[in-house]
This record gives sequence, structure tokens and C-alpha cells, in this order.
Amino acid sequence: MAELNTGGGEGKKGSKKVRSKKLNSKVDLTAMVDLAFLLITFFMLTTSLSKPQSMDLSLPNKEDDPLKEKPQKVDENRTMTLLLGENNKLMYYMGIINQPMAPKEIAYGKAGLRPEILKQKQKVTEYTRDPKKGLIVIIKPSKKSKYRNVVDALDEMGIDDVPTYAITDITDEEAKLLDGSTGTETPSK
Repeated sequence: MAELNTGGGEGKKGSKKVRSKKLNSKVDLTAMVDLAFLLITFFMLTTSLSKPQSMDLSLPNKEDDPLKEKPQKVDENRTMTLLLGENNKLMYYMGIINQPMAPKEIAYGKAGLRPEILKQKQKVTEYTRDPKKGLIVIIKPSKKSKYRNVVDALDEMGIDDVPTYAITDITDEEAKLLDGSTGTETPSK
């Protein structure tokens, strides 16, 4: 039980005045402690904590028959392909692989990927002269890439306001290019 003892003043010893002896008063704080815990519990249960935010990602429906799947044709002049490899390796190329440009290796973030996306977005806008036909980014993670790299690439799509992007499987030729086992040279970072 919680108590608050208040001592009574008993006066100086040796004084000649006769005073009546005061009794110690006790205040029971049990009810106040109970009330404090009830209030803390009430406010903890009734407040809403901040909820984590997530990015909307639309995926197509999977069909059982692979023969019905038809590859989607896209304009090569509007297409930028990102290849995600192991050890945070990132390469990109425009159009078809090796044409019109050889794949380049760049870094993630605002110093590497962001300026390239913005530059290619500007080129596509000048090429098409139609705001509805913007840059198309195809993200192709390899089996050795990390989940964090895919999330970083998706974050850049949101930051750079890329209207059309997709995550697809990487081809064997692109996987060999990431591993460095092909004859094509890639410029360093």
C-alpha cells in the first residue's frame, strides 16, 4: 500500500510551554496509483500508432496456360532496361541490348541511377513529343541480386515519376553480361 507520512512538529525539547502532542496523519495513495495505471492503459490502447506506408504495385494475373501469354511489344526508343546483379551491380541500356548503345554500369541512388533516368526521360520526351508516351523502364533482377536492390530501383521509379515500369525475368544473355562472361565491354562507373 502506498502511504505518505507527514510528521507532526513536536516542538523544541526543553521549552517550557506545554503543547498537545499531534498525531501523524497518513494519506493512502493506492487509489491514485491505480487511477494512473488505468489512464496509461487507456491511452495506450486507444491511440493509433503510425502505420507503415507501402507502394502500390500492380501485377498481372497469372494464367495457367503459358501458350496464351504473348510478349508485349514496346517502342525500343522509349525503353530503358535495368539489370540488377550481385554485389550491388547495376547496368542499364536503352532499346535492344547492344543497340543503339552498349550497356553501361552505374551506381544506385541520386548520384548514379537518378540522373540517368532523368536524362533518358528527357530524351524520350523530346523524341515522342507526347506527354502520354513517356519512358518505359524494365527492371530485370538476376538470381544473385538482393531484394534491397529491387526496392531501391522501385523507389527511383516513384521518385523520378516514371509512368510505366515493370519487373520481368532476366534473359540468359543479360545474365552473362552481368557476370562479365561476354565479349562486350562495359565502361566503368
